[in-house]
Formats: sequence, C-alpha cells, structure tokens
Amino acid sequence: MKKEQKFSIVYIFLALWAVLLIQSYLSTMLSSQVIPYSQFLKLLKEGNISEVAITANRIEGKMKVEGKPGETQAFRTVRVDYDLSELLDKYHVTFKGEIESTFVRDILSWVVPIGLFVGIWYLLMRRMGGQQAGFMTLGKSKAKIYMENEIKINFKDVAGVDEAKQELMEVIEFLKNPARFTELGGRIPKGILLVGPPGTGKTLLAKAVAGESGVPFFSLSGSEFVEMFVGLGAARVRDLFEQAKKKAPCIIFIDELDALGKARGFGMPGGGHDEREQTLNQLLTEMDGFDPNAGVILMAATNRPEILDPALLRPGRFDRHVLVDRPDKTGREEILKVHIRRVKVAPDVDLEKLAGMTPGMVGADLANLVNEAALLAVRHGKKEVGMAEFIESIERVVAGLEKKNRLINPQERRIVAYHEVGHALVALSLPGTDPVQKISIIPRGIAALGYTMQVPTEDRYLLRKTELLNRIASLLGGRAAEEVVFGDISTGAHNDLARATDIARSMVKEYGMSGQVGQIYFARGKRSPFLDTLAPEGGDYSESTAELIDREIKTIIDGQYGKAKEILSEKRSALDEGAALLLQKEKIDGTELTALMDAMTLQTRQDA
Repeated sequence: MKKEQKFSIVYIFLALWAVLLIQSYLSTMLSSQVIPYSQFLKLLKEGNISEVAITANRIEGKMKVEGKPGETQAFRTVRVDYDLSELLDKYHVTFKGEIESTFVRDILSWVVPIGLFVGIWYLLMRRMGGQQAGFMTLGKSKAKIYMENEIKINFKDVAGVDEAKQELMEVIEFLKNPARFTELGGRIPKGILLVGPPGTGKTLLAKAVAGESGVPFFSLSGSEFVEMFVGLGAARVRDLFEQAKKKAPCIIFIDELDALGKARGFGMPGGGHDEREQTLNQLLTEMDGFDPNAGVILMAATNRPEILDPALLRPGRFDRHVLVDRPDKTGREEILKVHIRRVKVAPDVDLEKLAGMTPGMVGADLANLVNEAALLAVRHGKKEVGMAEFIESIERVVAGLEKKNRLINPQERRIVAYHEVGHALVALSLPGTDPVQKISIIPRGIAALGYTMQVPTEDRYLLRKTELLNRIASLLGGRAAEEVVFGDISTGAHNDLARATDIARSMVKEYGMSGQVGQIYFARGKRSPFLDTLAPEGGDYSESTAELIDREIKTIIDGQYGKAKEILSEKRSALDEGAALLLQKEKIDGTELTALMDAMTLQTRQDA
C-alpha cells in the first residue's frame, strides 16, 4: 500500500520565515563595503564622506569613489571609543571595531521556545491520545493488524464450542469463495456478534476464523475508540473502515463491544450527547455504508448484550448472534486435550474424570488449571504432571491456597472438624445432593478454615424443588452440627447462610416454589445472562407482599435447619467418629466418611 503524502500549511510558514531571515541577513552583508574605523576617520578628515547614519555601535553611510566624481559607495564600520581612536590615530595605528555576532543567539531565542512548546504538546497528545505515534495522527485507528501469514490459530486450537464453530463456517466459506454466495443472490451477514460469559473463547474463536480464512485480521477493543477529545472516536471508526476496505477481504474484530455500543442515553440523565454516542453513531453509519460483498466481515464480542444499543442489533448490522456458552463435560474434556499439548502429562491422568470435577469452568479456567498443575509438578520436583497435581490444582482454584502454617487452637480445630463433617453427613443422607469428594480442616483462601468439596456427577440444567431444599439443608449442616454437639454456634457459617438464603430467595421470588406467595415472579431487576450482576430492584410489589416473601424465606430456612439437626442427632455417633478421624488426618475422602456411616448404621441395627 502506498504511503499517502500529506501537505501542511505549517511547512509554508516555516519556509517563508527562513527565506526572510536569510534575505535580511545577506542583503545587509552584500550591499555595503566594510571598512576599518581608522579609514573612516581618514576619509572623514579628507572630506570623502558624503552621508552617514549613526547607531549605538555602527556607522553606515556613503563615501566618494576615488577617481570617479559624482559616484558614491556604501560602507559600514563599527564605532570605536573616541578617546581611544584619537590615541591610536596619533601613533598611526590602523584599528577597527567588531561586534559579537548575535545571529545564532537570535535564532535560538525563537527555536528553543517553539521546540519546547511543540515537545510538551506532543507528550500531552501521546498521553491523552492513547500513545499515538504523533499528535498529527490522533484520528488514526489503533487497530492491531495481523496479516494472513501471521495468524497461526485455527479451529484445531478451539474446543468445546462446536455449535459456534459450525455457525462461523459460512463466514469462512464466504471469505474463501464469495462467488458461491453472490451467484445465487445471497448476502453474508454484515456483522457477527459473539456473546457469552467471560473466558469462553470469543476472542480466540474470532482469530481462528481469520486463521482458517487466510485473511488479514484487524483487532481492537471498544474502549480504544472512546477519547476525551470530541470527534476522535468517530475519526478512528472512519479510518478503520477505510483501512479494512483497502485490505479486503478481511475481518474486523471489536472486543468488549459494550464499551462502545452501550445504549444511547444509558446512565446519563436526560440522555446527553457525548463523545461515545458520536462514535457509536459513526459506527452505525459505516455499517450501513459498506458493501457486504466487498469482503469485509465485522465481528464483535461482548458478555453484556443486554445493554447494547438496539440499533446495533437490528438486521443489516449485527445480523447473526453466536452464543459461545460454557462447555459441557465433553467440551471441557476437549478443551483439556488442547491445553495439555505442551505439558508433559503422566499416564495416570484421566481427562474425563477431570472434566467431571470441573463443572461450570470455562476455557480460561481450564487453561489456568493446567498451568497450576504444571507449576505444582515443578514445585514437587516431578518430571511429569500427574493426576494428584491436577486434583490439587482444582482444590486450589475452587477453595484457595492451603495455609498449613496457620496456627489454630485445638478448640477451634474441633469446631471446624464437626462443622465440615456436619455438611458432609447431611449431604450424604439426602437425595439430590452432589457427592462429597473431600473434607479438609486445613485453612484455605482468605477466611476458609476448612471446606467440604462436593463434585456433581453430571452437568445439571434443571433442579427440582426437593433438590434445592436438600442443598439448603446441607449448607446449614455445619451450623446444625455445632449446635447439636456444643450447644452453641460460631461465626464460621456466614458464607453458608448467605448461599442458603440466596437459594431460598430465588425459590420464592424467581421460581414460584412457595405455596403462600404463589406462581409469581417478583425479581424485577434485569439480570445479566452471562455476568453475576443484578440491577437494583424497583420494588414492584406492596409492603405486605414483601413481608410475605420474607416470612416464606425464613420458613424455608428454618425448616431445612431443623431437618439438618434431626439428621445429625440421629447420626451422632457417625458425626463424632468422622470428626475424630478428620482431626487426626486433616483430610479425608468422601468414601471414608460413607464407609464410616455404613458401619455405624450396621452397628445400630445389630444393637437393636
């Protein structure tokens, strides 16, 4: 691509200034003859000076030309002190005056301030303009351009999102062979919006599309368009599309589109017209203006589609919405296969089992999991990453780093042991709860003095009312164990209470699982489908309804707490034996506790 030459009027002013400066200097130097001051005095005494112009340091004038009557010659000389000149003339000494040249000083007196001003302005423009190459390029796009030979990512590097890859195959076919679509009058979507939770691989998927297509890839974030100077964002949008058209076919990818495409007037009283809205308007205009058959595909990614401007989502702009969701068990296994390519894995590693132990994790979580396992293997001095390191890394990601050096007094350790065993016993005694994998009283994370790890056997998308109630009971099992054994309760159940209350509140307000409240949806806040955020509720119900909701939540919590106490009272012997075993070993598996429960149940039957 030829580099465009841009002309600036600043260059004209600089050239004129230089020419005038040189002209004034040379005209003075070349138009008159320089004579010594002693010669001037001699000519003056002889009457050969016709006229003079006297300044503080210089004498200029005209002198008569010898042998040519009527002709004069311009001259200039430098004044010398009169007393000194008389003395020198007395002894017939030729003398002249000299003035130190101020040309360089005069030039610097102009150049240095101007240079300093330009330098400060340049630094300010770079800081406020997002580290641009120069302040004259603020309106240029800051997109990173990857040429077709620079993209080494393809669909083999993307796993767990088979449906999304299938949706994007048409885009690849269009970029490779657009004639197939244009012959039948078909039109490829102008824009493709990738939506999904953070870390699911939206950006990676866009790069894989470019890698599979073999076309240039323009990548930038939505926040890079928004600047403090009015008009810069819109200028960058125009420049981006101009560059893309020159390199067509190509892909433009805008990450975090919600930073740019937020609904106009969102969060601004009165719906003000700010720089971000101007940038958004320019993006809408550019999307309407470019030819879909030109080979420019606009892709974007966001995890907050609910706040995007409706004008962006209409047909003709972002025509196709591709969901990049959390992977299921099979998808997680495929993702793990991708990430362990560069890791030396021991033969005992069971990826299927690891996939089953990581429900809800996305691609970024699994990548971090593999990296943590590799670091643990290095720390343990192993040459391969084994299954033990993977399981430990899962525990570290879920519960936090072990703090084996934290000193806990014996009474607190005993309370924590009974607390965690209480969780496990209630969970093992009720149907519909996740199997207990491990119980530990080793402190982890910020405030966890122990934890009970429950791993689901399969991915669940629907939960019955009975299962939700049993989950509440298992969460309250720790507090119930403290009350049954010690007759007192501690502060260790604050997280359990918060989670149990959230489940109960959702049952009443969202799922319609309360007989008193009925089948009514009261959670009016608009929840993000991919982020754990909820807008403030507007209170669309009366105070009496709010009181009824609160009563129902309390009824659910109290009922399940009573159920947990009843279970633990019946299995007090198993509770005591499990706590003693946990205090001894600090970690026990769920199978050990299950075997202990079965032995106690059998002993009870034999005694009866």
